[in-house]
Amino acid sequence: MTASEPNTPETGALRDQFALERYRYVLQQIQAVNENTHRFLAIYQTLATALVGATLALFVSYRKWGVAPETARSGVIGLLVLTTMVAAFTATLIAVGAFAWLDYRNEECDITDEMVGPDFRKRPRPGNLLRWYETYILLFIIFSVILMWTLCGLLVIPGIK
Repeated sequence: MTASEPNTPETGALRDQFALERYRYVLQQIQAVNENTHRFLAIYQTLATALVGATLALFVSYRKWGVAPETARSGVIGLLVLTTMVAAFTATLIAVGAFAWLDYRNEECDITDEMVGPDFRKRPRPGNLLRWYETYILLFIIFSVILMWTLCGLLVIPGIK
């Protein structure tokens, strides 16, 4: 079948089948993007907990381990930087996933507009940002990093003498 062939019942059925398969694919991708957000959050929580735990272990035990205070402070800052990098990477993956989700949802709307009828599915609106759980996950990550740096700057680093 080429673009110059007339629209016959066979080409119409083939086109409908292709649209249906593409629609299924788009829905699978939307589901995968949603699942990935939860995976990324779980990875962040695990790594952040381990790194902050290592920071606290260093703070509590640096004398017993014979680590110089300057080295302990540098170690705490290094672990905080590493945790911040994990947070930034996770936040980037979640943001990219949200943009991919928007793209797939718009493609879903394009398919349904053409195959079912205009405005069958409403397009996503960025104004609904407060309804997206990704927004709150990103806010949680940002808040946790700010809290971590604040508490370490006020309590941990000054406590290493």
